[in-house]
Amino acid sequence: MADRPTVAVVGAGIMGNGLATHFTLKGCDVVLIDHRQSNLDEAGARILDAVEFLRDATGIDANPDDVLSSIELTLDQDAGVADADIVLESVSENLDIKHKLFEAVAAAAPDDAVLASNTSSIQITNIADAVPDAADRVVGCHWWNPPYLMPLVEIVRGEETSDETVDRAVSFVESVDRNPIVVNRDVPGFVWNRIQFAVLREAMHIVDEGIASIEDVDAAVRDGYALRTAVVGPFETVDLSGLDLFRDISNDLYPHLNTDEEASNLFDEYIDAGRNGVEDGAGFYEYDRPPQEVLEDRDRTILALREARGDSSADTQDN
Repeated sequence: MADRPTVAVVGAGIMGNGLATHFTLKGCDVVLIDHRQSNLDEAGARILDAVEFLRDATGIDANPDDVLSSIELTLDQDAGVADADIVLESVSENLDIKHKLFEAVAAAAPDDAVLASNTSSIQITNIADAVPDAADRVVGCHWWNPPYLMPLVEIVRGEETSDETVDRAVSFVESVDRNPIVVNRDVPGFVWNRIQFAVLREAMHIVDEGIASIEDVDAAVRDGYALRTAVVGPFETVDLSGLDLFRDISNDLYPHLNTDEEASNLFDEYIDAGRNGVEDGAGFYEYDRPPQEVLEDRDRTILALREARGDSSADTQDN
């Protein structure tokens, strides 16, 4: 990977503009590509907001207008990826859409470009099926939102992904001050989402069964489980308490945990009531503030937690 890599981000949605922001602040040459000018316009506004937030919250010496002006925003996908060292797609979680995109990108990008997907759920091997001649260069590169704050990135190896591609993806992630974890088997949901949705399924089940309220389940996770796991992971927790204890509890508890193969009906109940989340002003909770304020409160708390852990990369400018 070049000392100042050229990164083409395809898809200017929430993740795409966040990735473009982070890569630019970390010294990359960035092209942000989308198929609609309105999406690029909105992405530009979000990039300005993100840099302003980071400047206010972390003190980075970055002018939002300068950051935005250094990012090439384009509707021309072929030209946008033509000089890329790495192409990172962040488009809809739809395999057909991703297949068409990778076919086009593989034909237009340099023959040695890393072709990465920010998918959080679709198997990388299935995405690579669209480009059999370039399957060795296809890799998962799953960032968490917001990418300019969250420190971990999943590097997912598809069945045909070469060691060289994995190594290049790992090196790139490290070069922009993020910590890669390598997912060696290409399973649905990778690592983060398998854990996140296992917790969510059980949380929904607890509410469905009337065991505890939404508010109390959130409190149990946020102020209990998550607070501790911000310091020690699940395997470290077992070590601290003793493997024999957790083995015995597992044997007693596992038969009682939820194993549903479909989403809880709670989703449909709230969606049908027009409560789809903060953008609607209501989801599982009521929101009387603009969505941006809700998200900024979350982001400031993430920053505070990272600073409390001594994570000095939260967050600096390198360009």
